[in-house]
Order: sequence, then C-alpha cells, then structure tokens
Amino acid sequence: MRALWLDQALEGEPPLRATELMGSERADVCIVGGGFTGLWTALMLKADDPSLDVAVVEGDICGGGASGRNGGFVMSWWSKFSTLRKLCGTEEALRLARASADGVEAIGRFCAKHSIDAEYRQDGWLWTASSRAQLDAWEPTLEAIESCGAFAYERLEPEEVARRASSPVHLAGVFEPTCATVDPALLVRGLARAAAEKGVRIFERSPVARVDLANHPTVHTDRGQLSANRLVLAINAWAAQLDEFKRSLVVVASDVIATDRVPDRLSEIGWTSGLAISDSRRLVNYFRRTKEGRVIFGKGGGTLGFGGHVSPSFHRASTRAAEVAAHFHRLYPTLDDVLPVRSWRGPIDYSLTGVPAFVRVGGRPDVFAAAGFSGNGVGPSYVAGRILASMVQEKDDEWAATALAASPKSGLPPEPMRFLGGQAVRAAIARKEAREDVNRRPGLLTRALAGLDPTSFVDRKSTVGGAGRASQPRDTSERG
Repeated sequence: MRALWLDQALEGEPPLRATELMGSERADVCIVGGGFTGLWTALMLKADDPSLDVAVVEGDICGGGASGRNGGFVMSWWSKFSTLRKLCGTEEALRLARASADGVEAIGRFCAKHSIDAEYRQDGWLWTASSRAQLDAWEPTLEAIESCGAFAYERLEPEEVARRASSPVHLAGVFEPTCATVDPALLVRGLARAAAEKGVRIFERSPVARVDLANHPTVHTDRGQLSANRLVLAINAWAAQLDEFKRSLVVVASDVIATDRVPDRLSEIGWTSGLAISDSRRLVNYFRRTKEGRVIFGKGGGTLGFGGHVSPSFHRASTRAAEVAAHFHRLYPTLDDVLPVRSWRGPIDYSLTGVPAFVRVGGRPDVFAAAGFSGNGVGPSYVAGRILASMVQEKDDEWAATALAASPKSGLPPEPMRFLGGQAVRAAIARKEAREDVNRRPGLLTRALAGLDPTSFVDRKSTVGGAGRASQPRDTSERG
C-alpha cells in the first residue's frame, strides 16, 4: 500500500522520463535507489560534471520507498551534535551541523528554481515534552551546542510551547527555526523529473536481483542488466543485508495516519502553520498539519525486521492505526472526533549512532553505500548526496574526507537474539511510557529493559558504562 502522499502526487503529475531496465546498458555511474539520497547524488554528480552518464535503477517508482512514506520533516543534524563531535571532532561537527541546516534551505531554493511545488514551509521544529518524565530531555544537546559557541535552539516558556503546538498537553519545549516541512512525495517526484531533465537516465519498476562485482560493477534485474564504472547503493533499510551494515542497523517500522481535511477545525485551535512537532518519548510521536488541512501523525517503534529484512508487512496499512490515533487524541483532545482516513507504514534504518555512515562496499574503490539515517533523511539526504558524489569522483575535499565516510559503529547481537531482545526492549519502552503518560513511575525491571535500547534520534546523556545505555532514550521514526 502506498502512502497518501504518493497517491496524491501521482494524480495528474507531469510525465517522468523513466522506463524499465531491459537488455544490456552501460553508464559511468549507476545508482541503485530512486529516493532522496540516490536522486540528490545523481543531481550532485551532474552538477559537478554534466558529461557524466548517470543512471538510477529503482525497484518500484521513485519515491515508492521511505522517501514517499515519511512525515515530511526536513530537519538538520543539530539534534545529533554530541554524536557528531564524538565521531568527527568539534570543528567538523559544527561544519556538518551547519551544512545540514544550510541544506534545508538549499532544498527550498532548489524547489523554487525548478518549479517543484512540494509545499515547502520553513516554519521550524518544536521539540516538546508531553509528560513530566520528558521534561528537559533536550538540555544535554543544547548545552553541548552552546558550549561550542553555537545557538541552534530557542528555549521557550511553557505557555508559548502550548500555544505553538496548539495543545496544552505540551508542557515545555525548545524551538529550532531551520526545520521545514514538505509533501515528501511531491519533492521526490520533482527531484526525479529534475534529474531526468539534466540527462540522468531513470529506470523504474526494475528490482535488482543481484549485483555482480567480478569486473565492472553490474546490476541485474529479471529483464536487463546495467554495468558501470562506479556503483552507489542508496537503499536505506535494505542496506542492512550488506556485510558493512549487518551488525550496525536495526530495521523498524514507522506507522503513520492521515486525517480527513479539517482546516476549519485546526484553525479554531490555532493550528495554522507548517510547524514540525515531536515529543520526547522513546517511541516518538511526530506530527504536523498539511497545506490542505489534514493532520499527519506518526509513531515510531513498530514491527522489527528479523535479520534486518524488510518483509512485505512493512508495505501494508498500519497495524497500529488505532494506537497511533489514540496518541493523537491524547495530545489533541478537542479533536477526538477527527479520525484517520488512511494509514501506512515503512521501514527505518536505525544506526547505533543515529547518523548515517558512508562506506566503500567490500573495500572496493568503485562501490559505495550509505545507510543509517535513523528516521531523519529528508534534510540530511542533501548532504549525503554531496558526500557520495565526492567519494564517487575521488575528490580531495571536505566531503569525501568526512569522518562519516567510515565503517559504522557495530555491536548488535546476532539473530535470533537481536529480534527476541528487541521485542522485549520495545515492549518495556511501551510500558514505561504508558505509565509516564499518567505520571506514574515505571518499575525497576521495566526501566532497566527500556534502557537497553541502543538506537536514538537525538543525542542521549550516557550513564555508567556508556555503550548502549542512556538516561533519556528516545526515538524518531519516519519523520523525515
């Protein structure tokens, strides 16, 4: 099942110059994956060298994966500043965080220049607490940023947080002004058209059956093959099957609901902006209104992928739609009669650091992959495209030399321990947060199990021992 975004985007869209891969083809660069990362990489390559023959091979249609299923949050990496500093050092962390914020604005400029009506609104991100247990979850991140002389967030009074969120259930929060929201399907389809106009060959409905690395990298589909001098695997959660990512990625579903169009009801409570909002729970709630007056409300922590596999269940209607709707109505009780009319889900590639890694597959100089966006990919995919384009072209610049261009942190247990342990930890987190929602303290065992979760979206303050433990564990999902 496609997301509502993509169904609407496909209605009457301008034709895309794309075909199925059939017969034998060649290219200078082949990119597997027609989502944000793959398309930005193709566009960056063509901007650097218009003579390059670049081909994109997509198993479905461009945007059929996570890029057309997310919440449309175009975010920066400021929320991961402490992790970036640990991985890259202070100066590089500042550069990457600022570059990611600049990338949010660059996406808006690209849309304007290429007449992509992706409903881009740069109204910022409100990071809130929706229970007392979540209060000040953001402080370690803000303190780390401010200690380096940067000021990415604005602290708000509780009354202002409730006003901006249009709900008194939000008790406190901070604001990052660089974040934007988009219709993600309109954006990804627009990027595909822009790439095709620049000469990128796009092959849709061409699932890759195997990759041959004996000589030149060659991707094989059921009806064709494409050989290239360089190969980029921009496949997000599917990268969990690569040796480089098997012990570093957790594949988890994100569940999203969309309400009917209720612009008048939203205006009545003051919800008129394109503000991106999320709370500070581990199984995060993330939400925003659309231009046409729908509420898009998502929740992290759904189905786990056994062995990192993306099963068919990740592409169906949400099995948690009623649960997600209940969280929406808890945060917006005056809208308790506004019901979901669509639901969907998709796979997320959570890394142990919360930021992606950019690797040479098998140590080869001609095969590259990126994964681990951890639910924050719409904005950072712009920077990812720049990093991959520089790596492919063997540039001697700050992008190819970034510390993110290294093997990802690993350490996840093998299956079936990973799956069984993940199920237990996820259940503990759900119990813990349900009690915190009614201001009750979870039991010691529940807290201990919940604290074992190794993944996160924002930075977390470490406790004794560090690895895999945190005092404020939380998650995003397919926000952006």
